[in-house]
Amino acid sequence: MKTLLNLIWFVFSGLWLAIGYAIAGVIMYVLIITIPFGVASFRMAGYALWPFGRAVVTKPGGDNVGIAFANVIWFLLAGLWIAIGHVITAVPLFLSIIGIPLGIGNLKMIPIACFPFGKTVVPSNAIPYGYTQVVQL
Repeated sequence: MKTLLNLIWFVFSGLWLAIGYAIAGVIMYVLIITIPFGVASFRMAGYALWPFGRAVVTKPGGDNVGIAFANVIWFLLAGLWIAIGHVITAVPLFLSIIGIPLGIGNLKMIPIACFPFGKTVVPSNAIPYGYTQVVQL
């Protein structure tokens, strides 16, 4: 079932969202000082491309000042724009009956799109001990 959902997701929203994340990642790499933001962007592009069967989890000890600062900078540089992309992608999905679950998945990804630092993507059946699950599609 997750393979079918991933294929439908890929066609209707995953490819476009992954391209948006990749563009943000390339821009972050070009600016050199924001390379860690580019790494996060490419990690999120992989998740946006094929999300079903994987989960986003918060790393233990992932709530410190440095991560919070990085999340604020990310939100200002790219997170807000990518979140808008998720909303724009979700609206047409909600207009079709088949796309409603995928639209909900798009909206579930907005918090991670806005604040990706301190989180990682893992297989949904292998969440490590001590990690807090944030999103699973």
